[in-house]
Amino acid sequence: MENETLLAQVTDKAHVWLQGNYNAEMKEEVQRMLENEDKTALIDAFYKDLEFGTGGLRGIMGAGSNRMNIYTVGAATQGLSNYLLKEFANVDQIKVVIGHDCRNNSRTFAEISADIFSANGIKVYLFESLRPTPEVSYAIRKLGCQSGIMITASHNPKEYNGYKAYWNDGAQVLAPHDKNIIAEVNRIASPDDIRFERNEKLIEIIGKDMDNAFIDEVKRLVLSPEAIERQKDLKMVYTPIHGTGITLVPDALQAIGFTNVIHVPEQDVISGDFPTVVSPNPEEPAALKMAVERAKETGAEIVMASDPDADRIGTAIRDDNDEFILVNGNQTLLIFLYYLMTKRKQLNLLTGKEYVVKTIVTTELVNTIAQRNGIELYDCYTGFKWIADVIRKYEGQKKYIGGGEESYGFLAGDFVRDKDSVSACALFAEIAAWAKDNGKTMYQLLQDIYVEYGYSKEVGISLVRKGKEGADEIENMMRNFRSNPAESLAGSPVTLIKDFVKLEAVDYIRDEKVALEMPTTSNVLQYFTEDGTKLSIRPSGTEPKIKFYIETHGSVKSREEIPAAEEAAQAKIDQIRKDLGI
Repeated sequence: MENETLLAQVTDKAHVWLQGNYNAEMKEEVQRMLENEDKTALIDAFYKDLEFGTGGLRGIMGAGSNRMNIYTVGAATQGLSNYLLKEFANVDQIKVVIGHDCRNNSRTFAEISADIFSANGIKVYLFESLRPTPEVSYAIRKLGCQSGIMITASHNPKEYNGYKAYWNDGAQVLAPHDKNIIAEVNRIASPDDIRFERNEKLIEIIGKDMDNAFIDEVKRLVLSPEAIERQKDLKMVYTPIHGTGITLVPDALQAIGFTNVIHVPEQDVISGDFPTVVSPNPEEPAALKMAVERAKETGAEIVMASDPDADRIGTAIRDDNDEFILVNGNQTLLIFLYYLMTKRKQLNLLTGKEYVVKTIVTTELVNTIAQRNGIELYDCYTGFKWIADVIRKYEGQKKYIGGGEESYGFLAGDFVRDKDSVSACALFAEIAAWAKDNGKTMYQLLQDIYVEYGYSKEVGISLVRKGKEGADEIENMMRNFRSNPAESLAGSPVTLIKDFVKLEAVDYIRDEKVALEMPTTSNVLQYFTEDGTKLSIRPSGTEPKIKFYIETHGSVKSREEIPAAEEAAQAKIDQIRKDLGI
């Protein structure tokens, strides 16, 4: 009966599209889904409306209320326009920035959005062509805008596109604005409620001047100009994986002094089909395969890659056997923050007001490094808007020096309020030059961090569960983990459980419950054990996945002890995975 009710509901919604003021292409696609005996596609396309998650709108392109198309994008833009007109009624000229990535339909969605904003009397700064997400964040602040959008689905497969909404501080939209915007979007009953009539006078094209201003900001972040000068010919491979990074990253590397940036020509080709990779995700080894091969051919020392909208960075470095290994997100964050804290200390730049930020699922080893350097650390939820929220909270009071998350996102300077692969690539190259200047490879630098602060190994596991049935399964899994909490992980007793839905921690050592101080609730569950192991479980906010993050710790006194520590950590992780059935 439940399935029959759902099918009736989605069928009704589909018929609204057939009868409404939608274009012929959309209506034909809806008709095909209605006529298909298998109703899976119909249900997935209409069982809900796209909503803002941790990354705004994101979905498969196609017809339907749960799909990315000119009408769902149009409704989002009209809803955002309506909200901006209410929220900033006292502003003479409301202004927004629009950027887009390389994906199929991205320029179309950007142009449609520009039409709608301008039709509502809102001034639009539209980038001339594709640009990195962090540049949109920067431009909002630089131009004094009230909002902005980025058309991108980040690293998702080519079938996807998305829509990130930003507020006047250049950060992604938070509560209450996100919910208020959704409320406005939900009031858009049909295409007739969307103003598509472009006002050319209110649309200004921006490009190279903004690029140059952004790169100037990246140059100001450099802490080791002498090391860069001495190691300026350090060989490095960079690939944008067909995306927006090609517009800024090579120029930024050159601007800070590097002269030997090696490209992967096939992946410099801008394409929403991502022809050389299965997935344009720098977390996945396959996405870096061509860049690593290029590095082997040319004798390069490091490899850097950015995802399609150039907000995340993936890297590879040579180990002691001269073989390339991929650096995971937690390790990248460790290297970045270790360098920023260590170098600032060397330069006497620490005043006692500095702080760093990480997400709650990111390695706890960052805590140790921060504490020993007398630097405050803040934990926040997954999603870079929460890191931006911390920066906003302490702006003018404390000094932000870096922050990131295990999912390959990092932000080195606060002139941007989202993760930024442009400054991250510049920083990674700078650290490689600094390490080499000190007689170390990047691999040895990472090893020395473990020797000085303790060994940690982190693994992320994602279980994909698509569609309505998948969403229900993920919900049931989270309910089960809460109802039947683990008592131990790989033999080590659980001593602390944090439930961010309840905003409550249960401390088994002190036998007490403690309130968790966070800005809002989040569907995350964490277990901490006696031996320092941490397990985090959460549904993804942007993809049909449930994610598990396992972190284990050990102690090493020398580089030589690291392989044994890694083997022990892996055995513990394997046991936890077996116990959880993942």
